[in-house]
Amino acid sequence: MFLACAALLAFALPLVSAAGAQPAPGPGRRILIGFSNLTEDPAVTLEGTGFTGADIRNSVALAARTMPVEVVFSVNGLDGSRTLANAEDALRRKVDCYILYSLDDAANAAAVRKLRAAEIPVLAVNHAVPGVPLYGSDDAAAGRMAGEALGRFAQATWPDQTVGLVLVGPQRTSPQLQRRAEAVLAGVRGRMTPARVESIAGGPGSPLAAALGAYLAAHPGEKVLVAALDDATALAAKAALEAAGRLADAAIVSHGADRSIHGGMNDKKEIDPHNRGSIVLGSVAYWLDRYGDDLLPLCMRLAQGEKLPERIPVRHRLITASNVFAEYPPYDMN
Repeated sequence: MFLACAALLAFALPLVSAAGAQPAPGPGRRILIGFSNLTEDPAVTLEGTGFTGADIRNSVALAARTMPVEVVFSVNGLDGSRTLANAEDALRRKVDCYILYSLDDAANAAAVRKLRAAEIPVLAVNHAVPGVPLYGSDDAAAGRMAGEALGRFAQATWPDQTVGLVLVGPQRTSPQLQRRAEAVLAGVRGRMTPARVESIAGGPGSPLAAALGAYLAAHPGEKVLVAALDDATALAAKAALEAAGRLADAAIVSHGADRSIHGGMNDKKEIDPHNRGSIVLGSVAYWLDRYGDDLLPLCMRLAQGEKLPERIPVRHRLITASNVFAEYPPYDMN
């Protein structure tokens, strides 16, 4: 069920005391961490972004290479019974800390009870578990960041023109995306007052193109700010604007900053200092492809007996043409 990233060192100290309690790892011993991922199905994207569970797993495996840890992996697969079985397997392996990414509240509670009974600390990812430190995205902060960027652009570029705001994406499908949409609107209004606000649900393969086209036709002399709730929708909106001949009247900010928007070495890049014609101003990074850089140090601190804050938010950043190469250097894009 769990696959070890690498074998434990032969001279590792015992992981469980005679009484069954889990001592803090001693100096020089590598920390054994269990990471139970939500899913690794390549067809399932996570947290309203284009990232997958495989992206998170890879980030953890890469981060582990630079830290004094060994990681064993499992997959919950959106299945409560597997979530519980994975936690029981971690108990048998006597892990020092357990990272839990699961949406099943009942299974999560049962798993945490078992782990706590063995004094194994737990770190939750993106889905709150009562009494467990939570690491995850802050959709309100990310939405405000995107909205403020759009508002600043409108202030600087179209100060004396009529400007509308269109929210595009599957914002009605989850409370998370609804929070993102509400925060975008608040961020824009903190900088300027749009003439109107339109909300168009849907993404690629949906009626988005027709609905956005109808909006543009109804407001021919207007500039338009497009707030996309994910990168795939941002690209679909850009295609609709291009089909309507309105690229010069629009600006887009998105969420996710996955590879579809910043590209790889040989990909078309919307966010690139050399793509001067792009109307995609930026995308707020959610960093699911770098979760390991935060998760493993947090778990190490828990294993050493440190108490973490109840909520540890992702440090979102707006990725633009001016900073994309600092975050995703061209030599690293493959």
